[in-house]
Amino acid sequence: MEDKLMDSISYVLPAIVTGIVAYYILSAFIRQDNNERKFKALVEKKRDSLPMKLQAYERMLLFCERINPTKLLLRVKPIGTNSENYLQLLIANIEQEFEHNFVQQLYVSEASWEAILKAKLAIVTKIKKLEEQSKSASDLRENILIDFNNGDNPSNLTIHFLKQEAKKLF
Repeated sequence: MEDKLMDSISYVLPAIVTGIVAYYILSAFIRQDNNERKFKALVEKKRDSLPMKLQAYERMLLFCERINPTKLLLRVKPIGTNSENYLQLLIANIEQEFEHNFVQQLYVSEASWEAILKAKLAIVTKIKKLEEQSKSASDLRENILIDFNNGDNPSNLTIHFLKQEAKKLF
């Protein structure tokens, strides 16, 4: 009886050890294969999303260029001589540009979007302050040109920041 038990153990034990080893090898292989598939899917996703992200950065750079006060004044001429009316026209143009590009926040980094919002707010605030000192629309234009050419232009600072952020995508 002991011989039969020993014979049975001698047959079963190697089969159990082989089964356990095969299980661990196969499970490790399956885990590695799943990890490779996940990595390939992530790489594919990043490759597909990169053009959209770059396009969003391009559009936001263009937005910053368009709200740059010195360039905005070239596009938006005063309708009359009233500085308040011209201020409203400039702000409406900035808001229209912003609304046109609002959805791009999905594709740019949080820091980039915050920089864009701060630049927009800084430009609008500064233009409003300059309007208070202006007597006419042409006076407002002159004050804007002088002020934004002498100091740090929020639009230019944001453009520089966006370029740095876009370079990180590569």
